[in-house]
Parts: sequence; structure tokens; C-alpha cells
Amino acid sequence: MSQFNSIENQQGLPVGLGSPQVYPPVVHLGDAAFSEAWVMTPIGTVPLRGTQIFIADQTRSERYTPGWAIALAIIGFFFLLLGLLFLLVKEERVVGYVQITITNGAFTYQTMEPVVFNRAAQMQDVQNRANYARGLIMRASA
Repeated sequence: MSQFNSIENQQGLPVGLGSPQVYPPVVHLGDAAFSEAWVMTPIGTVPLRGTQIFIADQTRSERYTPGWAIALAIIGFFFLLLGLLFLLVKEERVVGYVQITITNGAFTYQTMEPVVFNRAAQMQDVQNRANYARGLIMRASA
């Protein structure tokens, strides 16, 4: 056991904290979970103290002509030339993801959350969860 504590001290981990399994996650960002004292990711667990979180919006809006408008334009072309007006119909969709980067010393982990419906609402949700995790980091550092 003393050998484990000496390894912890060499890596800069706080000695007084229990294992990550003792602390249940209180917030998730992508597949990273934050507890009161630890950041748990698929590639490893690091203490919350000294952790930084960066959020990057990697979404974009695409405009396209929907399939139903193309079909009606083809059908309408044979009956009236007004059917070509259906080609002016455009729809907009949001594609992409929110990139989340978590760093602590030499430890860096990146994860993504896809954006599917409402870009502004999903960005606000990710920012709120990141701010909550930043609050946990501030409490752990105090």
C-alpha cells in the first residue's frame, strides 16, 4: 500500500482522496464523467484539481432542396411550367458536433456531442454542464 501512495505522490495525485469509485458522477460531458473529486474518461481517471475544460462549436447550417420539391417539380414540369417553382423551396438543417476538450497536466481527452435539432439549445446545455463542471473544479482547487 505504501508503494501505491508513493506512486500517487510522484504523479502529483492528492493522497487524501479515495478511489474514483467512491465518488458518483454528478455531471457528464460526452463520455467523460465528473464527480466531486475526479474526472473519469474511457482512457483514464485524473483528479479534478487543475483540470481545464474547453468547448468548441463545430456545427454548420446546410440549405438544400428537399426530395418532395424535386419530385413535384418534375411532375409539374409536364403539366405546367409553374412546377419548376418547387425548385425554389429550400430547407435548412444543422449538422456537426460540439467538441469538448478536457486537460489536466499532460492528460488530454477529447470527446464530441452530436448536434441534431436545435443548435442554440444544445450549445446552451453543453455550456451549462461545462460551467457546472468548472464550478466543481473551483471547489476542488480551494
